[in-house]
Amino acid sequence: MKIIKVVCGIIWQGDKVFIAKKMEGKAMAGHWEFPGGKIEHEEFAEQALVRELREELGMEVQLGKLLGKHVHNYDTFTIQLFAYHCDFVTATFKLTDHDEYCFVKPSKLKEYKISPADMFFVDMITK
Repeated sequence: MKIIKVVCGIIWQGDKVFIAKKMEGKAMAGHWEFPGGKIEHEEFAEQALVRELREELGMEVQLGKLLGKHVHNYDTFTIQLFAYHCDFVTATFKLTDHDEYCFVKPSKLKEYKISPADMFFVDMITK
C-alpha cells in the first residue's frame, strides 16, 4: 500500500487550538483537521508545514517541537503523519482547501467530525 508523508500543525492561540474543515471536492471533505499537507520530495517536514499553511490559509506560525508521528491506514493508502506544536502569529484566512475554520478548546474537539488520522493527536492533547 502506498505511504504518503503528511505534516500538520497543532496551532495554538492562547488556550485554544486551530482546526479547519475540508471543502467539498477535496480528500476528506466535511472532516475537520489540523491543517498541513503532503511533504514534497526532498522537503523537510517543517518546511512543508510552513509552505502548506501559507498556501492554504495565508497563515504564519511560530514553529515549535515535533509532538509525534502517527501512521494511519485508509482503504487505499496509508499516511505517516507528523504533528508539530505551533503558536499562531497571523493569517489572512484566504481558504483554498477548507470552507470553515475556528479556534476551539481541546476539550471541545470531539464534538467535531475530526479526520480519522488526526484523532490520534486529538487524544494526545486532550489527556
